[in-house]
Amino acid sequence: MSQITERIVSVERVEDLIAVFGSFDENIRRIEEELSVTIINRGEELKITGEPERVDKAARTVEGLLSLAARGETIDEQRVRYLITLVQEGNDALVSQMAMDVVCITAKGKPIKAKTVGQQKYMKAIQNNTVTIGVGPAGTGKTYLAVAAAVAAFRERTVNRIILTRPAVEAGERLGFLPGDLQNKVDPYLRPLYDALYDMLGPETFQKYQERGAIEVAPLAYMRGRTLDDSFIILDEAQNTTREQMKMFLTRLGFGSKIVITGDITQIDLPDDKVSGLKDAIRVLESVKDIAICKLSSADVVRHALVQQIINAYEKANQKPEVKSAPMPRNHTQRKK
Repeated sequence: MSQITERIVSVERVEDLIAVFGSFDENIRRIEEELSVTIINRGEELKITGEPERVDKAARTVEGLLSLAARGETIDEQRVRYLITLVQEGNDALVSQMAMDVVCITAKGKPIKAKTVGQQKYMKAIQNNTVTIGVGPAGTGKTYLAVAAAVAAFRERTVNRIILTRPAVEAGERLGFLPGDLQNKVDPYLRPLYDALYDMLGPETFQKYQERGAIEVAPLAYMRGRTLDDSFIILDEAQNTTREQMKMFLTRLGFGSKIVITGDITQIDLPDDKVSGLKDAIRVLESVKDIAICKLSSADVVRHALVQQIINAYEKANQKPEVKSAPMPRNHTQRKK
């Protein structure tokens, strides 16, 4: 029979406890379900009951959430899931590093912060290096945080321009068959970059800076032959660059500029005979000084909880050898020709 124990967690501020419990106690219920414990609120303390190891993990999770709430951090489903993961891995000491620094304030006054330890390492790499390569699955905030860092640098006048670019790789469609002029053809590829800038600056301010040439959103082909000084340059979806395109892009770097390259090497849309410029750059530049390579994982996903599960499921499936179906037996009743 399993040993049952209980632990008391004291709470200094009732407001923090309310934040940790969440709407209809959903956060506490998630901890109970994930760690198979029972948590009861007793005024200014919580009683946690269950198997000793599970109770210890639940207590550490609750204490971590209380410390985040005390610093004014929002406690949501993603934050709870992430902290449980840290505790399960024995890394909950890292919770003190979470969301300490505001990267940027959006047009609506919302502070943009790194929400995971991986994201925080990514932001520090951008701050401390001239070139940063951020690699990871969808939903890890690679592009959004890079745009936030670019807007922050622009507002602080450490750069004079923001340049956002993507390779216009056809994924099932050919540009020539799409309606409109060249700008209309490439705009769908650049839409996520526009959306991030609208969020940070607001549509009117974005339009004003774009008309002045202070912000440029363009396909990668437009970068050829240019030298970009005093600019914050982001290359998004870099897994779809060729080796030659990546080299061309990196050599655009000018004085006073910073480059961030983002991509997901599991979503390459290039033809089979083309080597991904992103994969090649990671290999070639790994030991070059002032270039940082940050690898984000499914633990850093900050979208819907299901996104993380989808990524994990695909990673698990890719590790298994592909099972080839057996050939269909010949139909012996088939008439011979």
